[in-house]
Amino acid sequence: MLSTKKIITNESSVPSYWVFKYYLNLSEELTGQDIKIKSIFNPSEKTPSFCIFVDKTKMQYMYKDFSTGKYGGKINLIQELFNIPYNIAIDKMIDDYNNYLKTNTVDSSAKIVIQPKWKLDFIKNRGWNKKDSDFWTPFNISSSLLDEYNVKPIEYYSLTKEIDGKTETFKVRSILTYGYYDSTNDVSKIYSPYSKKQKFYNVKPYIQGLDQLKYSADYLVICSSLKDAMCLRSFGYKLEVIAPNSENTMIKPYVIENLKGKYKKIITLFDNDEAGKKAIDAYTEVYNINGFCLSICKDLSDAVKEKGIDVVHSELGPKLKQTLNK
Repeated sequence: MLSTKKIITNESSVPSYWVFKYYLNLSEELTGQDIKIKSIFNPSEKTPSFCIFVDKTKMQYMYKDFSTGKYGGKINLIQELFNIPYNIAIDKMIDDYNNYLKTNTVDSSAKIVIQPKWKLDFIKNRGWNKKDSDFWTPFNISSSLLDEYNVKPIEYYSLTKEIDGKTETFKVRSILTYGYYDSTNDVSKIYSPYSKKQKFYNVKPYIQGLDQLKYSADYLVICSSLKDAMCLRSFGYKLEVIAPNSENTMIKPYVIENLKGKYKKIITLFDNDEAGKKAIDAYTEVYNINGFCLSICKDLSDAVKEKGIDVVHSELGPKLKQTLNK
């Protein structure tokens, strides 16, 4: 390793890979690979959703916390961790780095090398069975709704990547796995509800439910997930539904403007957590689209499963009406 003797005074001289490893206490060196850990801002999180990745345009490490919607680079990370202003975060980073160099060495010539990523190679579908029914029925989602939204059960799928001219293949199999397909029967997302490592594998950007819109209702509800969208449809309200890849993925302006021309009103129904509430505020601020979340549970589908459709309807109905009349 090459030791850096001189005092660092410029923020650009502090490597982003050092910042993330040091402040997040990571056990591995960051050399260009992506990492996913449990949210540092949401201690109750069970499935890791805090992604550390390289921004190829800047060749700097960044983070995206899907649990809370927080996003940024090395200085933003320090801001959030210590609740300090941007300029104070810079000073802290430089001071901590200089102190670190007093007793440690850092390879100042090290470069971030983008690592090859796993890509979807093959999907083996299967038929529906009783386990599928046992999973979807408590959410009040029927086989006809699953068929309408092109959700299909998967036996397994395989991922592939090339390393040093050699192709590696990895087969992923879980208790229950489902593919969300578009109108051309290309998979856009893979959902493994019981997977501890990765519940969702996003294959490509896709607005879920967009292909199923009939533009025959006055109202459109943007939901946090396809599961919530199908669950909302099951209530029989006179409305249509869509869902972006996640609450933290804003639907593009040209899509929203097109949809506004086809519906009397568009609203959002997102999760009752920090990320969901931020998304509600974002759609209101950017698109003047009002929204709400349920108080009885984190999301709609879980509320139906845990409380029952009648209990959920007693809160959902009035909140829908109130939000639509704003």
